[in-house]
Amino acid sequence: MGEQSRASRSESLERDDESRDGPRLDGHDGIAGASAFDRLIHERVRLGMLSALAVTDVMSFSELKEVLDTTDGNLSVHARKLEESEYVSCTKSFQNRVPHTDYRITSKGRRALDDYLGHMEALIKAVRDG
Repeated sequence: MGEQSRASRSESLERDDESRDGPRLDGHDGIAGASAFDRLIHERVRLGMLSALAVTDVMSFSELKEVLDTTDGNLSVHARKLEESEYVSCTKSFQNRVPHTDYRITSKGRRALDDYLGHMEALIKAVRDG
């Protein structure tokens, strides 16, 4: 496959990825207050994790896994993304020689969740008033 073919295939895959994520809420579709829609939070497990941590000071990995009804691997991947964005903090320790991981929402994560919820409320209002 030539360089031109690889580049166009890569661009096509990126466009497909964007279309699978749903409608673009970047302020160009007439929805008030949706100019900074945080796509990182929009995924079910990440939204659930931030929501759970917003109402509970600290949750362990196993508590989050149970509440979100997900697998170890799935939760690990999503938790890492939230850590990298500094939306959650992670503390690792050992309890009786068993690894233990606790998560907390950060102030940045709380602001991002509040903004996200505001954008979703604006979207819902626009659709209902539509």
